[in-house]
Amino acid sequence: MEGKLLVISGLSAAGKGTIAKALVGNFDNYCLSVSATTREKRGQEQEGVDYFFKTKEQFDEMIKNGELLEYAKYVDNYYGTPKKYVEDRLKEGINVILEIEMQGALQIKKIYDKAILIFFTTSSARIQRERLVKRNRDSREQIEARVRQAIIDAEYAKHYDYVLVNETIEGSIKDIKDIVSGNYDKNKNIEAMKVLDKIVEDIKEEQNV
Repeated sequence: MEGKLLVISGLSAAGKGTIAKALVGNFDNYCLSVSATTREKRGQEQEGVDYFFKTKEQFDEMIKNGELLEYAKYVDNYYGTPKKYVEDRLKEGINVILEIEMQGALQIKKIYDKAILIFFTTSSARIQRERLVKRNRDSREQIEARVRQAIIDAEYAKHYDYVLVNETIEGSIKDIKDIVSGNYDKNKNIEAMKVLDKIVEDIKEEQNV
């Protein structure tokens, strides 16, 4: 049986990367998609494991030949999702997880309508901010910018197949496995959207947006 293409996005600090790694680490029938990039290899990065490293000319050829599901330019380098890598894994019965931003996710849905788009949110604006502070990666200004971004991200969530509230990793993994098996109650999306709407409402109120 063919695998499923799971396109995962969500609010900053919603835990989507942690969930994706947990699925791949615990279940043999899940893998992360490997992106192609024109940037230089760093440290111990491996070809075909971390990225497919391409020259600008090679990447242009991939675009011209329709070999990418989606691509984007970021800080003078191109990043994209190779179609063949994804399709080969799906044929092997592997569920491929692609963690990307919202514009790319909607781009993929247009090309591959079987893709399942999953949007993750935290359970509240307070929890989101606490997670952003706890991971200690950003300045206070960057944290506030990421929190404000939730207002825009929530609009994209309306175009996703599923919206999930990530309260625990175990619960979110179960939700994804239920989605893949067809046992997930899509009506739960209504409750999840209410949570997301409340987050947006709270952010707008506290920041006078």
